[in-house]
Amino acid sequence: MAKKERPPTPAGYWVIWTTVALDLIGFGMIVPILGRYAERFGAGGLEVGLLFASFSVAQMMFSPVLGKLSDRIGRKPVIIIALVGSSVGSFITGAAGALWVLFLGRFLDGASGASIAVAQGAVADIAPPEQRARLMGMLGAAFGLGFVLGPAIGGLASLGGPHVPFYLAGTLAAINAVAAYIRLPETKTTPAPSETSSLPAGPRSPVLVRFAAVSFLATLAFSGFEATFSLFGRERFDLTEGSTALVFLFVGVILVAVQGLLIGRMTSTWGSRKMLRAGLVIVGLGLFVLAASTVWPMLFLALFLLAFGQGIATPSTTALVTEAAPPDRRGEALGYQQSVGAFARIAGPITAGLLFDGVNAGTPYVIGGVLFFVALIAVWPVTSSARIAPQS
Repeated sequence: MAKKERPPTPAGYWVIWTTVALDLIGFGMIVPILGRYAERFGAGGLEVGLLFASFSVAQMMFSPVLGKLSDRIGRKPVIIIALVGSSVGSFITGAAGALWVLFLGRFLDGASGASIAVAQGAVADIAPPEQRARLMGMLGAAFGLGFVLGPAIGGLASLGGPHVPFYLAGTLAAINAVAAYIRLPETKTTPAPSETSSLPAGPRSPVLVRFAAVSFLATLAFSGFEATFSLFGRERFDLTEGSTALVFLFVGVILVAVQGLLIGRMTSTWGSRKMLRAGLVIVGLGLFVLAASTVWPMLFLALFLLAFGQGIATPSTTALVTEAAPPDRRGEALGYQQSVGAFARIAGPITAGLLFDGVNAGTPYVIGGVLFFVALIAVWPVTSSARIAPQS
């Protein structure tokens, strides 16, 4: 049998991919060292938690705003503005002389981080429907690459002093903005949405609200896993900080492999609807297995299921959102989805932490598994048809 050829990647896609990858490398450089950096300004555990939350709060507030703006003036200028904002936020963080300045820098960086939804909108603009899940998955692999390379680069940069990683991240974002100005194509060709169009006909239509509910529930459960796993690993498996980092590296490598190599082939065979449902089931099962894990083989089975399921569920959700959104309002719809996810990343760690302290180590994952199956029930009606009509 002749080998089936993969369709060519749309023009401009790799420029978008590189822009996102560089942006996430800068983000990954900062996150692992931010807590220790904040301690220099007298921050305790609560202040560090609020500092991380401020990033997600800003992202929650500004994702729909930047997405809607990109529908009106184009994806390219919004991405460039966001990269400049991220650069300024990183420089403010590096130059901070007081804790409130640190909060200002992180809030500005979080508001600029809402550009991810705009980049997804740019991919949706140029991707044929049959390629969207594959290209969104490869964009997800850029996220994974950023979180693998970023901490390593940030750790090396910190050898030059505590401020250096933030200045380096700011410089990287500034260079990225210049490169985007020169090389990034404008992908939006549809007319801007009418000023008189009603919001419920776009990103808050019944179908997209269901997808937003799925994103919220899945992110709530998964972020709870990320926040409490180091505590769980220490209690059940005597994991140190170093070995916990290696475990997350294992999860990250699987995510990158699934989203970068497998999602396109699986979607072409089964379709995004079946892939989303399968991903939700697999992650839910993974959380149940994790809650019961007491031996290493069971732990790695659980982590594999979590990474594999998340790797196919996330790009499938994004592909279906772009299919359901009106072409002239994709940026706003994706921004709305990202805003809901940002809120879940605030609530998820808090909820999981309370369950961990108040009940036992496995409870956050049992509840998380239940949430994934609730998400499956919520999305089933809108993924059972052959095609999702745009909600215009």
